Amino acid sequence: MIRQFGALTYRVDGEDGLQILLVTSRDTGRWVVPKGNPMRHRTGAETAAEEAFEEAGVRGEIGTSPIGSFRYRKRTRLLLAVTAEVRVFPLRVERLLEQWPEQHQRSRRWFSRDEAAAAVAEPGLKRLILAFQP
Repeated sequence: MIRQFGALTYRVDGEDGLQILLVTSRDTGRWVVPKGNPMRHRTGAETAAEEAFEEAGVRGEIGTSPIGSFRYRKRTRLLLAVTAEVRVFPLRVERLLEQWPEQHQRSRRWFSRDEAAAAVAEPGLKRLILAFQP
């Protein structure tokens, strides 16, 4: 099993309430949270914040404690399937950038909590989204 760190990117709008920002995966185009492998000399929270910047083009306040974790099957470069466990940190979006590193490889979209839970495939991630309280 491999370990990854991810960010549940969110904002709270007075009119619309809680909104979750999801991105598409590069290989399948399914909706996911920004996530990635551990980065040298960075904590899990710092890694999650960097992945949110690279994949979703956001900056904000990252929580220092994970809100939970989920598992999914990941294909490696050698086309082997391995289980990945993703520890998820909340990230309150303060800035949505117009340009970011992976903007030509992914789409991003705001969802309501229920829409976000319905859009993701992983049951553990669905549960995390539905249980999240900012």
